[in-house]
Amino acid sequence: MTEIADLFARNRLWAERIKEINPTFFSTMAEQQSPEFLWIGCSDSRVPANEIIDLPPGGVFVHRNIANVVVPSDLNCLSVIQYAVDVLEVKHVIVCGHYGCGGVKASLDDHDHGLIDNWLHHIRDVARLHEADFTDDMSEEERVDRLCELNVIEQVRNVANTTILRHAWERGSKVEVHGWVYSIADGIVKGLCTHTADGLKHDSDEALS
Repeated sequence: MTEIADLFARNRLWAERIKEINPTFFSTMAEQQSPEFLWIGCSDSRVPANEIIDLPPGGVFVHRNIANVVVPSDLNCLSVIQYAVDVLEVKHVIVCGHYGCGGVKASLDDHDHGLIDNWLHHIRDVARLHEADFTDDMSEEERVDRLCELNVIEQVRNVANTTILRHAWERGSKVEVHGWVYSIADGIVKGLCTHTADGLKHDSDEALS
């Protein structure tokens, strides 16, 4: 088991490796942050934003919660979005879910999960909204993965419907909101949709190649 003391040692080794590669990395980083991307993702430890899109520290502004949900009552998430769009002036907001998401899976069962059920309610709303997408012959895994995709698309709509994005687009901002889903099984990201000031468009597989 990794102990807390081990983490401090790992941190020092990491910092030393970075400085060997780029002696001015940390001094430059301390002066400013100017990422072009905001990542809204799941808290799952297997879905780290920077590593998935291969960007160094400073390359992506990040907000994570259970099942990458964006709701008007979550002032934490909205504050992150506002800072990213209005202050950092990011060019892209990425909502990234992942297949096999535990939060999405829990939203589909009838068990009592305690406090988190209040949060999962938002995902259950997505399932009810898209009830026609689920058929009796679908396996549990297929149902979960389909809801993972539908949840991402709905959260993209939620981001686009915030006053933050609407006002940014009214000012002429070209910021785009993207819906992605990540496969833990092979490490590949799939694009689902893109929302601009002109509305929502679903991505095609061809556009990703």
